[in-house]
Amino acid sequence: MEFKIKTGELATLKTPCLVLGVFEKSKLSGVAEDIDAKSGNRIASILKKGDMDGEVGKTLMLYDLPDISADRVLLLGLGKKKGFDRAAFRKALAGLFPQLQQSRARDAVLALPDPLPADTYASVRDVVLAAEDKAYRYTRTKDDKQPLKTPLKRLTLWVPKKQEIAAAELAARHGSAMASGISLAKELGNLPGNICTPSYLADTARDLANRFKELQVEVLEEEQMASLGMGALLSVSRGSRQPAKLICMHYRGGKSGDKPIVLVGKGLTFDAGGISLKPAAEMDEMKYDMCGGASVFGAVQAACELELPINLIGVVPSSENLPDGDANKPGDIVTSMSGQTIEILNTDAEGRLILCDALTYCERFEPGIVIDLATLTGACVVALGKHAAGLFTQDDKLAAEILAAGETAGDRAWRMPLWDDYQSQLDSNFADIANVGGRDGGAITAACFLSRFTKKYRWAHLDIAGITWLTGKEKGGTGRPVALLTQLLLDRA
Repeated sequence: MEFKIKTGELATLKTPCLVLGVFEKSKLSGVAEDIDAKSGNRIASILKKGDMDGEVGKTLMLYDLPDISADRVLLLGLGKKKGFDRAAFRKALAGLFPQLQQSRARDAVLALPDPLPADTYASVRDVVLAAEDKAYRYTRTKDDKQPLKTPLKRLTLWVPKKQEIAAAELAARHGSAMASGISLAKELGNLPGNICTPSYLADTARDLANRFKELQVEVLEEEQMASLGMGALLSVSRGSRQPAKLICMHYRGGKSGDKPIVLVGKGLTFDAGGISLKPAAEMDEMKYDMCGGASVFGAVQAACELELPINLIGVVPSSENLPDGDANKPGDIVTSMSGQTIEILNTDAEGRLILCDALTYCERFEPGIVIDLATLTGACVVALGKHAAGLFTQDDKLAAEILAAGETAGDRAWRMPLWDDYQSQLDSNFADIANVGGRDGGAITAACFLSRFTKKYRWAHLDIAGITWLTGKEKGGTGRPVALLTQLLLDRA
């Protein structure tokens, strides 16, 4: 979708559809009041009939308003004026764009409401993200049974002052790149496991490198990983006919001496649990177990599109986890790249096995920070539900950066404990460490496991198991936490 910024006389602006905000109790936003006055109070008289009261996300289409150049005027409910915030604005936008896509208007103008829920930059970026989110449609392996006859192609955001244009244009540019990364993460997550294999992800990385000259890609094959001693990662892939890949994407936008930011994303393209087989119900959703890797792809693409002045490395260890005669068995002991031995008590706790070798591999990059993200534990979903990612780190400054980025992007995380008290749950009688620590504090002990492989750099872990896909009728990838990651990269640029 194309986004434009305009200012000037709104009543004389020619457009197929003009969107205006209405608060609860039919209170017009400031700009809507101006249009109402120019139309001879036509909007107010229509609202008095009771067809709309400003409930958040509700819409009402009007036609042929006198002395208004727009073909249509779409009223958008914004909810209560008192306490109108970004959350309410996002909810309103979520109701707007499906309606706008059905309006047969290829172009539309959205007049930012007065008052705004945040500054111009944040408000415009929220609009762009909401528009692109609702425009995404998965069609790779199915016919679009209800294709839009006249999908929205261009959205113009109207701002009241010329001084706001620069901030609005920057927000539109940032939002578009962020949304593009989110769409990529959604698409990779939504693809079935027989298409989106580790080799497919490796090819996706190469395709990105062909698009962006600043990006270089290296893919380690199983033979190379074996020579490096990645016994934990390779133990997971033994049960699959698909060879594992360690995908490294190097974006060099900063100075040669600048330490890179490293993002490590779990890329389990399908997780049946291995010998510790998962229940059959909803196992199809385990294609989403690579959403950590998908989000790394999305963040790297956004950084490339924005040409950020940073050095960034995206690392995606990718494999499948399937039952097989050569698969890991409960009680097996493997040796990680770090030299630490691991007793595999549960083969369904495989994500940490592929991540630990990838995290050790990251030492060679001499990183400024490393953030890993993974659909790691159901325990985190129980703890935080579907709203926030779980953040684990002992680095208070890094935690504050990540939390602030999440708040700014509307893609929030919540800090969880990572105390040494939990480490003893990973004790093993037969190896240096067990891969699970029991039911109590499962998300925490998973993070404790990873922490044993990150002693040589600043590190944080995001457990994203609850936020990366929706279930039920709306089943599909969300693209989270690409927005958080991109915001963090913008903050560090």
